[in-house]
Amino acid sequence: MSNADAKAVFDWLVDGARSAPDKATMLAQLCDRLVESGVPLWRVALLMFTLHPQIKGRSLRWKEGGDVEVRTGDFDYFATSEHLASPFRVVLDSGVALRRALLGELAADEFEVIRELKEQGATDYLAVPLFFADGTTHCVTFTTRHPDGFSDRHLAALEAIAAPLARVVEAHALRRRAATLLDTYVGAHAGSRVLDGQIRRGHTTAINAAIWLSDMRGFTRLADRLSPQTLIDRLNRYFDCQVPAILEHGGEVLKFMGDGLLAIFPIAEQGGDARDVCDAALAAARKARREILHALAPASETSDGATPFGLALHVGQVLYGNIGAETRLDFTCIGPAVNLAARIEKLTAKLGRTVLASSEFARAATAGFVPLGAFDLPGFDEPRLVFGLEEEGP
Repeated sequence: MSNADAKAVFDWLVDGARSAPDKATMLAQLCDRLVESGVPLWRVALLMFTLHPQIKGRSLRWKEGGDVEVRTGDFDYFATSEHLASPFRVVLDSGVALRRALLGELAADEFEVIRELKEQGATDYLAVPLFFADGTTHCVTFTTRHPDGFSDRHLAALEAIAAPLARVVEAHALRRRAATLLDTYVGAHAGSRVLDGQIRRGHTTAINAAIWLSDMRGFTRLADRLSPQTLIDRLNRYFDCQVPAILEHGGEVLKFMGDGLLAIFPIAEQGGDARDVCDAALAAARKARREILHALAPASETSDGATPFGLALHVGQVLYGNIGAETRLDFTCIGPAVNLAARIEKLTAKLGRTVLASSEFARAATAGFVPLGAFDLPGFDEPRLVFGLEEEGP
């Protein structure tokens, strides 16, 4: 491996590895460049911690002749003996590179993963810490099956690229972290709009959508009777029954309002079919209803025997975008259509129903509703016709 070859890889990383749009592609291109420059790589693994509700870390693994494999580790994994007794953990805790030449006999207390690599033909192993600007430490490992292992020149080159590699990985990680946080707190579609630069206050778009507005029934009484943790656990179970159904059928969760949930099912501007969208929203509603009635505690816990939630479905035009104060914005939707859905949802308890729909939604959906009558709704001049599910009696 010549100095010129090593410098070319180093300079590519310093320049941001701009030919690679994501971490997996970057790792594949890095390994290809190192191999072409004379470093006899067999396997490379990159371990990074992340910020995610369920995932604590990700690993990217490159193997000679194969694609990059991406794995995730939840919070429990990083407390297991497998991780705590790994060379990754040693490097993360010490901040010092770890090298094992595997040509001779291994020590009795050697790491299990290194034993496994030697059994597969590995002859040398190097783990290098990656220091991010935020103070966290991550790790990359290099393994070879070359008969002589890594030469001093190979080791020096691999350790030399650690700093620019850390900068590139951190840049990718920060964008992924931003996307994850936006997906988690404002939703995938809204999050992508924010990342694309739609962050000015008052920047809204009029879109047509099916509107979902639900509320847990008896929540105030439950809050007085249950311990805080039990209440939170019940609320989380309640939302777990709705959110997967909404996302599975093409909806987007915009807001949690205490025990309330606002979601939309956008209708495409060009060629969008309101019937298909409303049918999807109705399918999600039926699935969520089944899940909630099955998963939540018996109705006696609400103290009045009522069904445990109410859901209103409507379809119409909403304003979708940034609303709020100068330094605190919310990416949400507003408009008369949302107000109507909120008024209809309040009728669910009065009518003893879990799911109600506006006449606009019932007409757009293929089937599934029966008329329940016209009702005076606050803020609306004329009585509005409301529909209930065919399969649900009062």
